[in-house]
Amino acid sequence: MTSRNLLPRKRLAIVAHDNRKAELMDWAHDNIAMLARHELYGTGTTGKMLEEALNLPVIRLLSGPLGGDQQIGAMIAEERVDMLIFFWDPMAAQPHDPDIKALLRLSVVWNIPMACNRATADFLLSSPFMAGDYEARQTDYSTYIKRKV
Repeated sequence: MTSRNLLPRKRLAIVAHDNRKAELMDWAHDNIAMLARHELYGTGTTGKMLEEALNLPVIRLLSGPLGGDQQIGAMIAEERVDMLIFFWDPMAAQPHDPDIKALLRLSVVWNIPMACNRATADFLLSSPFMAGDYEARQTDYSTYIKRKV
């Protein structure tokens, strides 16, 4: 098992589907002091809304359906994102459902904290690990890879 160190200033990817954007904005407003301590990334409209609502810098990526979810997934795999806050809509099919599933899968594979609803996001932000270093242990998946010789 390997590990990587998450620094006190975390890199947070924040995403929300259309039907959950208002809830995410309300949550973000309630947590502005904590969010201001970290580096924020957002997809498309969500990133723009966060930046305007909070008056905080947000590194904006593409819209989810245009590849933003995949950009975040790549950043997770490259260890450039430490946490995912993704208020996804469980009641509506999305045209980019495969991308969403891949993003959630990568969050588990790379063992990053992930919140898909307000309660979990509240628990993550209130964790004592948010303010300090955290050693994230990484599962060794090498046994899953079959090498051809």
